[in-house]
Amino acid sequence: MNCNAMAHRKALSLALPAPLLLLAALAGCDSAGAPADAGEPPLKGAAIGAPFELTGETGDTVRWDDFDGQYRIIYFGYAYCPDICPTDVQRAMAGLKRFEGENPERGANIQPLFVSVDPERDTPEVLREFTDSFHPRLIGMTGDLETLKQVAMDFGTTFSKGEEQPGGGYLVNHLGYTYLFGPAGEALAMLPTDQGPEAVAEELDKWVR
Repeated sequence: MNCNAMAHRKALSLALPAPLLLLAALAGCDSAGAPADAGEPPLKGAAIGAPFELTGETGDTVRWDDFDGQYRIIYFGYAYCPDICPTDVQRAMAGLKRFEGENPERGANIQPLFVSVDPERDTPEVLREFTDSFHPRLIGMTGDLETLKQVAMDFGTTFSKGEEQPGGGYLVNHLGYTYLFGPAGEALAMLPTDQGPEAVAEELDKWVR
């Protein structure tokens, strides 16, 4: 990870509310070295996740409960993100591909989702190009700002538009968490994208049945 990315991630962590910092710390400790008996998922019982309706990369409405019965990987970011988003998504999707290769049946029951928090620039066309770069089944979606803020809050994350950059453009401040949810929409774990695809695949193997 380059210096800019490290500084960006540090800044994001400082913006996280204290209860979620504790949640993240607990999840991070578990994924860094879970015991042989993994026991219960680290996010079991966490009050994150809720029904939503957003606009998908094809222009159709996408609902959280469209994926009932499937495991779900979900990440909040944006396509124009210069470093963190493409790195996190690449590692998460490479880990999913590795898991699918070793466990085809279980892997097929995982639906990856990407929620853009930059609806101003992330049109359906932009989202399709972004998601297709990482995984053929990754679905991109976005919505109006008020809806996105509510969805982000429901999923234990946050975002805000940054300052305009020299020459135009802007960054979006957001938290780089990759969540795994179960078939009933229950929170299971954070995927350790910072540790690379192999660690992501290992985490999926713990919780996806």
